[in-house]
Amino acid sequence: MFPMTPIAGALALCLCASALAAPTAPGTTPRSLLSQAKGLPDEFEAHFFDVPLAVRIELDQQYLGEAMVVLTRDDRMTLLEFTDTQDSPISAADRDQWEHLLKQGRPLGACESQCTLGLLAVHYSLEHSLVSILTEKVERGTAEKRFHDLPQEGSLGLIFNNQLNLNGGQEQDTGGRYGLNASSSLGNWTQSFDLQLSRQGGPDDKLYHAVHELFTQREMEDSFFRLGYFMPGSNGLTRQIRSFGATPDTAIGVMYGSSDSLVINNPKPSVYPIYVTASRQAAVEIYRNGLLINTQAVSAGLQSLDTRPLPGGIYEVEVRLIEDGQTTATTQELVYKPNNWSSADDRWRYNVFAGRETKLLSNWDDQPTGFTTAGVGLNYLLHPRVVLGLSTRQVQDKLQYGTSLDWTLASNTSLFANVYQTEQYGTGMDLQGLYSYGLGSVVASHNRSWLDTRNTYETLPDGTRIRQRNVFVGQTSNSSLSVNHRLSNKTSVNGRLFYSEGNVQGAGLDLGWSQRGKLGGSDANWRLSVFDRPATSSTADRRNRGLDLSVNVALGGPGEYWSGSIGTRTSRDGDRDHNGSVTYRRTLEDHVLQSVSATALVDTYGVGLSGLASFETDSLYGDGFIQRSSYNDNLTGGLNLSSTVAVGSQKVAFTGLSQSGGSGMIVDVETDLDDIVLLADDLTGGTTTLRPGRNFVPITAYQNSMLTFDFDGIHPPAATIAPSRTRYHLNKGGVDYRKVSVMRTVTVLGRLLDGQGQPLKGHHVINHASRGVSEVDGFFSMEMNAGSPTLEVRYGNDLLCQFRLDPDNASNDGDVLLIGDLRCTPDTLAGTGNPLETAG
Repeated sequence: MFPMTPIAGALALCLCASALAAPTAPGTTPRSLLSQAKGLPDEFEAHFFDVPLAVRIELDQQYLGEAMVVLTRDDRMTLLEFTDTQDSPISAADRDQWEHLLKQGRPLGACESQCTLGLLAVHYSLEHSLVSILTEKVERGTAEKRFHDLPQEGSLGLIFNNQLNLNGGQEQDTGGRYGLNASSSLGNWTQSFDLQLSRQGGPDDKLYHAVHELFTQREMEDSFFRLGYFMPGSNGLTRQIRSFGATPDTAIGVMYGSSDSLVINNPKPSVYPIYVTASRQAAVEIYRNGLLINTQAVSAGLQSLDTRPLPGGIYEVEVRLIEDGQTTATTQELVYKPNNWSSADDRWRYNVFAGRETKLLSNWDDQPTGFTTAGVGLNYLLHPRVVLGLSTRQVQDKLQYGTSLDWTLASNTSLFANVYQTEQYGTGMDLQGLYSYGLGSVVASHNRSWLDTRNTYETLPDGTRIRQRNVFVGQTSNSSLSVNHRLSNKTSVNGRLFYSEGNVQGAGLDLGWSQRGKLGGSDANWRLSVFDRPATSSTADRRNRGLDLSVNVALGGPGEYWSGSIGTRTSRDGDRDHNGSVTYRRTLEDHVLQSVSATALVDTYGVGLSGLASFETDSLYGDGFIQRSSYNDNLTGGLNLSSTVAVGSQKVAFTGLSQSGGSGMIVDVETDLDDIVLLADDLTGGTTTLRPGRNFVPITAYQNSMLTFDFDGIHPPAATIAPSRTRYHLNKGGVDYRKVSVMRTVTVLGRLLDGQGQPLKGHHVINHASRGVSEVDGFFSMEMNAGSPTLEVRYGNDLLCQFRLDPDNASNDGDVLLIGDLRCTPDTLAGTGNPLETAG
């Protein structure tokens, strides 16, 4: 937008040759702009004041960005725009705050008024073409902030998600579920509501309904408080502790516990530092499993490495010291950054609740009420490798106890143990051990728990859903040993040996082989599995033995896949069931349908068919299926629909997007362009597509950050977005509103003259779309809104003149408008009827 000239380089060369350009002594006040410019020749001084200059801006001695600024003789600086911020460690949200402040113009020197953002002083160095900003933070040190602040004025909003699930078919009653989950914000309190309506199908045709949540919650630094009607759980614990027997479905009461909702995810260093000793300036390369994950420059002597950029976990790395291009030392080090704990300084995590078991708008007969319920759950970080857990709860006048151990024995070996006991139920346990090596992993597990299958269904291989023939209520146990091994980059094998007691009795074995390769020139994935599993009622109480061979091939156009399989297994009658299937799947872009697939299956009983599809509109997302059973030729089907409604700032928006960030923003896009597509980026990794009209953007709650708007694709149109970014800071459940205008623009080239025909330099030329500053010779360039071809000329705070251009009568070259000379006099005001001063 602003022409880049070699002025800054020429000024620096001139100053180097000038005796008056001595650097400012440390601890002294930098000189004024006039005193710094005294050593400049007259022809250079004209290119110093009131014209765009390229500078480097630092904030508290940290790089903020490269920018274009305008300096005036009264020691004021006005920011025009940032031109490069790629290597800045300062967040985009903080940079936007400073950009907004500096664009208003700031006096150089110590801040005496309107010292927002903790501003202390602004200085400019001509010798280094550097703008230095000092704030209160530089005096307090660089301690990282641990928690997000809650919005000062809170936030308002309502977001509710609707989900509808339907299923049914021939000789099968229709079943379904409707769920309404709502969250809202009132100030800095978040409210939650959950309603469920369900019909199970089969002989039970009763319509069940129940409210599961109706509470308000307040987040605080490292803790939360909940009051109301809720389902007691273990919110806040890092490692959940299982328990035996019944759980309190719903209770009215209070809950208090640990919370990471406000924690800022700052990079954390390794618990134990890593040191290197270099004899001269050198570089360090850090490798994990042979892959380079980080490199750093180090000075001579003993140095500790910056481990904050390294991935989380406890693992070994190879550290190589490189001096003059040669590897002079190699050591094996261990990185201690446990993922199972947010901060090693806070060793305790806890959850406490108390209340009375009750039900609200519920007709579930087996839901207990009237019992006092309470519970405590604790996690303790005994060592960076060891987390202990303890819990006790009272449910239906029965005490439940649980203990847990999460132990990382080595960088590749971990153990988890959970032992729990409940009156009248017995003792249960859950043991898991994991060992990983370069080419695979080994997992051993054993668990003993309580199972109740009275309200569960059995799903046949072709998808038919039926009631279980036999139900089971009692203790079950399962033990297993699993191995995954990679033979090469394209081939892997796996196996699982297991033994079960309870509703399923006996031992079983699963073996698998996977291969990636080519088939007819197309990418293909092969898989062979062999199995021998315990007998169940679905195989006429005979062991289920068989094999499956499947292949998945990318054939046809983009997004098209074919897969097929053949195999044998034990049938429902206990005989051999030879089967085969073929499936076609296709994903679609820029279409209401997202994906479609069709499957044909042949087995002992006949031919089965099935089809699936998923779709998405601006206000609805869904998927559905229909199947024809090979077992009894019956048709079954299902439909899943979801939609989100957001209310805030007296606006309502509908979307099919899932609400994952906890809060959101309604965005209206107005444009005079056809088929425009924008991208909204919340600077935390979330991107949402925007189209003309009303849109909803999920954003992350509690974060004080920016939402930026840009064009989709690599060839943006000749247009400008206003505003191109906006701030947000919302409580969970809060909804904000913004209007974004996309205006078609043209590039304007012209020269600004006064009434006597002399060039006007350093004058701000402003349009709805952008602004520019005239150079020493009066020339300027800028983007102008094609639908509003008016220009406004200002100098300082004074409005000097206005122009209304006639693009049809001006010279143009594509999207560039050549308007020639503009004479700025008081009578050249837009709307006065005076003719436009054209090029002379």
